[in-house]
Amino acid sequence: MNQQLTEIMRLITNLIRTGTMSEVDPVNWLCRVKTGDIETNWINWLTTRAGHTRTWWKPTVGEQVVLLSLGGNLETAFALPAIYSDAFPPPDYSENSTTTESKHGGWFQYEPETGQLLIKNIKSVRIEAADGIQLITEQFGVDADQTRVNSETVMIGAMTQGGGGIGSNGVVVHTHQHGGVKSGGDMSGGPQ
Repeated sequence: MNQQLTEIMRLITNLIRTGTMSEVDPVNWLCRVKTGDIETNWINWLTTRAGHTRTWWKPTVGEQVVLLSLGGNLETAFALPAIYSDAFPPPDYSENSTTTESKHGGWFQYEPETGQLLIKNIKSVRIEAADGIQLITEQFGVDADQTRVNSETVMIGAMTQGGGGIGSNGVVVHTHQHGGVKSGGDMSGGPQ
């Protein structure tokens, strides 16, 4: 009787445990978790979606997780990321924001108080869309050392330029001269 009770208590204790990621195999989407003196075999970690819509967010070695063990058997466990720890504290303490920070400092945050989506500390952004991209806003600013547009361009509306020359096919628009200028109704020569 005592032996059966001990086994039942062990299984109940193992139903839900906390642990720390000890190894991660991204190719086979498996991990091992250390919980107390026990280390699991290779088990799955849970993700947000795994159907027609899928997400990928590999856990980190040292990350705290919850182990959910079917029937209390750790061999059937799943790891549910994640629990904050001293090694991995929250990236932000805002009351209402959604913030994600990556290992190298990439920062993605939406702050409802200001309505701002902030993306910073990244090297590049690439957006690929087959049918088009529309930016609809009252004001659109670009602050860059160089801006390059590689396409046919149509601009509708007034344009103001300052702080440098505008060139077209080797001719600077506001400093070029025309030859063959005569008064009257004749046309001037081409730009120089």
